[in-house]
Amino acid sequence: MNFLAHLYLSDNNEPLMVGNFIADHLKGNDWKSLPEGIMSGVKVHRFIDHFTDTHPVVEQSKVLLRPYFHKYTPVISDIFYDHFLAAEWDKYSNQPIDEYARYVYQLMHKNYQFLPARTKEMLVYMENDNWLKNYATLNGMHRALSGMGRRAKFDNNMNQAAEFLYDNYELFEKHFKEFFPELESAVKKEISTQT
Repeated sequence: MNFLAHLYLSDNNEPLMVGNFIADHLKGNDWKSLPEGIMSGVKVHRFIDHFTDTHPVVEQSKVLLRPYFHKYTPVISDIFYDHFLAAEWDKYSNQPIDEYARYVYQLMHKNYQFLPARTKEMLVYMENDNWLKNYATLNGMHRALSGMGRRAKFDNNMNQAAEFLYDNYELFEKHFKEFFPELESAVKKEISTQT
């Protein structure tokens, strides 16, 4: 799952949200010097990643993507799933997505001292282009994926990923709807052991 899902699955617990948001940019044991609540968020992030990466429905999505996007398949799959969460946000939250996005950006600035350098760099792009809100539209997806493609270290065709989603929309949506309730349930249980 990508940023929006990691944040949403943190159950509005701010330290968990921060840890869940920064986890991919932490090196080695860096996370072990963070405040306890943020460390719990890092652990929840890793739980979400493992659950997602080993789930058979997610693998079905990756099988479709792999011939076209190769090593970037897991990233694109995660972003596609964030799209479906954003597109139907009102089914998951009473807070409008633009308000939620502003709240997240403010939360990250409030906890700026705990953000790794790479998260700080990424936050600039994320906030300027409002990724969290714009994941809801195919245009927003295209902008986010194209931007990631330009910043990626290796050759890729991420700029074509939004079109691929459009062409296979119903199938990816079906995968998301099968998978996400299972993930939500598993994360709730995991959080109860972390807090």
